[in-house]
This record gives sequence, C-alpha cells and structure tokens, in this order.
Amino acid sequence: MARKPPTRSLPAGASLRAWLGWAMLLLIADQFTKVLVMGYYQLGESTPVTIFLNLVRVHNSGAAFSFLAGAGGWQRWFFTGIGIGAALLMVWMLKKHAGQKLFAFAIASILGGAVGNVIDRVLYGYVVDFLDFHWRGWHFPAFNVADSAITVGAACLILDELLRVRRGR
Repeated sequence: MARKPPTRSLPAGASLRAWLGWAMLLLIADQFTKVLVMGYYQLGESTPVTIFLNLVRVHNSGAAFSFLAGAGGWQRWFFTGIGIGAALLMVWMLKKHAGQKLFAFAIASILGGAVGNVIDRVLYGYVVDFLDFHWRGWHFPAFNVADSAITVGAACLILDELLRVRRGR
C-alpha cells in the first residue's frame, strides 16, 4: 500500500500574517505614492500621462466621490472613526477566515486601503487623490492606490459571495 506523503500545515496564524502582510504592502504603496505626489505637485496641479489619464493633486475631505466634503470639518473624525472600526473588524474577520483565500484577499485589500486613507485623514485632515481618468471632457473623480485596493477588494467580496452561493446549489 502506497504511503501518502505528509501534509505540511502552516503554523497557527501564518496565513493571518500573510494577509496582514498583503494589507501592509498595499498600505506602503499607497502612502509612498501619496508622498511622491505631495512632494512633486501643488494642490490642483496636473500632468497629462496618456490621452485618458492625468496625475493631479487633489484633497478630498469627504468620503467616496467627495461625499460630505463641505460638511465643515466634523466628517474628518467621523470617517476616521469609521475607518478604525472597520479596520478592527477586518482584522478579526481575517483571523477567523484566513484560510478562505478569495475572501481573505478581499478583506486584506480593503484593510490596506482603509488604513491608508485613515492615515491621511489623521495626518492632513483630507485624503490625497491623484489618479484622474477622463474621456472627452468627462472626468471620473480622482482616486488613489488605497481607493483602488478597496475597489478590487469589494469586487472580490462580491465574486466570493457569488461563488459561495453557486457552490451551495
């Protein structure tokens, strides 16, 4: 009878560390790009990169799509609190579900992006955005690496749920 090769299991917490490492990598990429933009661009300054992309320095004191940007300042701490609470919840979710690869990838991506934007709010009072996609005079709201990570994470959460439901049939 053929012997089955021994399976190697990861030490407890190893996959959690990997997902937290992914979140940290996204956070570092986000903060690095924002430091570059703040070092090379003045507020509102823009450089065309392609026919559909500009690099621009924009400050967003609101949430997604500048929601509540003109609310008078209270939103800074409101969104900071939401971001910190969400980050704690995501770390807990990663700890509980670190073995679910797509789900954990999604949560870790959202975590890295959320913490990146929270850091901006705490340090500056606004989020630094710099990617300006446009077409024939129409501009999508400027965004950053953190926003991209959150968007990819959200799309992966939707995909994970669709696959979970499909497996349940």
